[in-house]
Amino acid sequence: MARGKQFGARPSLACEITPDRVITARASRNAQQLEMITSRRLPEGTLKPGMSGTNVQDSATLKNAINSALAAVGGNSRDVIAVVPDAATRVLLLEFETLPAKSQDAEAVIRFRLKKALPFDVEQAALSYESRRVGQGVQVVAAISPKEVVAEYETAFLQAGYSPGVLLPSSLAALGLVEGETPTLMLKVDPLSITVAAAEHQELRLIRTLDNPHGENVGATELAEAVLPSIVFFEDTFGARIERIFISGVASIREVGPMLHEHTGAQVEELAPVVSSGQNLSGDNFPPSMMAGVAGALLG
Repeated sequence: MARGKQFGARPSLACEITPDRVITARASRNAQQLEMITSRRLPEGTLKPGMSGTNVQDSATLKNAINSALAAVGGNSRDVIAVVPDAATRVLLLEFETLPAKSQDAEAVIRFRLKKALPFDVEQAALSYESRRVGQGVQVVAAISPKEVVAEYETAFLQAGYSPGVLLPSSLAALGLVEGETPTLMLKVDPLSITVAAAEHQELRLIRTLDNPHGENVGATELAEAVLPSIVFFEDTFGARIERIFISGVASIREVGPMLHEHTGAQVEELAPVVSSGQNLSGDNFPPSMMAGVAGALLG
């Protein structure tokens, strides 16, 4: 979640905390490309992302991983965009007839709407939102998480010596790479969650995050079953067919891509920035699409 509004230049560093690794990247001065990336594996049990209970199980290990990864790419910079797991946040798309002009009053209206939809105390949660007028109403993209959960991730960065001025859920960060002019769907998969988002005319139309009980071994059939209801909903609601599907995270495009193309006719692509081998300082062998979060945060 963004901590208030960003003033001045966007940080040139981004760091995503995933359930099994820390991924960091530095953008070029003009924010047109990634200059370098690196990652650090997290031992099993370091992190347990969620909206209840303790997320950071081993704070020293996480702090060291963040510090090591950011030090490799960051130079003297200490400002960083922090990208946190989707399982630790809830992103919702809301529709209102109107919203108060004052942000404090608008936030109160949004919190009231969310009270019955979330399994935690909304009044004591960290909330960030963006609103825009759509037709005769107002559309709101809201990201919300318990304050104590957000504080855990902020503390990890601060202990590592970095300032997380902006916090973003992984799926919202990755959407920074999706142009979304034509009907487009993004599928983002990690070991804990499956997020499906659709955009058209550069506007977010739907976003849903589902539990992923299959972990890294989630197969094409399970992913298709998770995605297809959202595609049907989008096409029935907006009267348009999905034309492009982007896949990111641990999902294998070689497995799920042909199946989604067969069901939808859409062009299926990997959501990944172009990174030369010389830019990856870690040598860690992970799917390029796992960089979508840090790339979207920096380049979107």
